Amino acid sequence: MLRSSNPILSKKDAFTPTAPGYGQSYGQAPWGQNPYQQPGYQGFPQGPGQQYTPQDDRAQGLMTFDDVVTKTAVVMAVLVAAAAVAWNILPALGLTFPVMILSALVGFVVVLLVSFRRVVSPPLVLTYAAVEGVFIGCISQFFEQLYPGIVAQAVTGTFFAAGVTLAAYKFFNIRVTPKFQKIVVISTLAFAAMMLVNFIFSLVGGGGLRGGITGPVSLFAYGISAVAIVLAVLNLVLDFDYIERGVAMGAPARESWRGAFGLTVTMVWLYIELLRLLSYLRR
Repeated sequence: MLRSSNPILSKKDAFTPTAPGYGQSYGQAPWGQNPYQQPGYQGFPQGPGQQYTPQDDRAQGLMTFDDVVTKTAVVMAVLVAAAAVAWNILPALGLTFPVMILSALVGFVVVLLVSFRRVVSPPLVLTYAAVEGVFIGCISQFFEQLYPGIVAQAVTGTFFAAGVTLAAYKFFNIRVTPKFQKIVVISTLAFAAMMLVNFIFSLVGGGGLRGGITGPVSLFAYGISAVAIVLAVLNLVLDFDYIERGVAMGAPARESWRGAFGLTVTMVWLYIELLRLLSYLRR
């Protein structure tokens, strides 16, 4: 789905203190050198007519890997809590399906709101986690009723895939080139647009490209799921690369929220695609 593509860490200036519009271009700060020491740095704009200064950045601290891990844990905890509430309460009220559709649409809007903000908003990030948690709880409950045990398998597969991707990124010293980034981002956006059209088509009565939740599965549906999972994993690589660059370039500590948000968006997408693929295999 469109809301599950990662528009946050694909932005060229996501973690770039010296991004265009702030006085310098992305590549001007040498790798590992603090861009705040570069001549001409003006800082992130705080609001209309306001600017951050180097003193502000030193006061709030710089982004670290520990910050990203901590913020990601907070975002994921909110998501899991919301999912647990939706899982346990909504089925008894008979509201699982309508709330699932509503939360999917609201989650998409919140993703856009976070994406287009120059300065990351922690309340919006946590709002996304809560809304997306409701969606995850609804869709997980729906699949679990049809295929008992599938949710545990999908959760395990999601964290296993993320762990293997991170290990491969670090141990094999994977470097993200501009060409690789462009291919992944364009492919993700194209796939997301196709899935959005497919989602709308399925709501108005068509079976969609992937067929229904039950019934026979075509080879084409398997292929779509395989492509989606590969793209989600490649987006994880982009996430790790952008976070690493942000830390190396001395991005402000508040940017840890953006990193946590980007990772959560990708992990949710990967989980949903694994859930669907496992449902194919269980039929």
